Amino acid sequence: MAIKYKRSILPWLKENGYNTTRLRREKLFGEATIQAFRMGKPIAFSGLDKLCSMLNCKVEDIIEYVPDEEDK
Repeated sequence: MAIKYKRSILPWLKENGYNTTRLRREKLFGEATIQAFRMGKPIAFSGLDKLCSMLNCKVEDIIEYVPDEEDK
């Protein structure tokens, strides 16, 4: 996968007052998205949009393109 998170998302959210209990209780993200954050897997653009809003950042602060060996 060539798109990667620049930081671990769940600790970053927690630094900003969003623990997993709050994410679930307020229905900010579903369980599948929370699991994707844990595993470093991609999420939908709508999720990235919400993440940018919650963290007050840009998409490029969250993800980056890193070519796979086979892409080089």
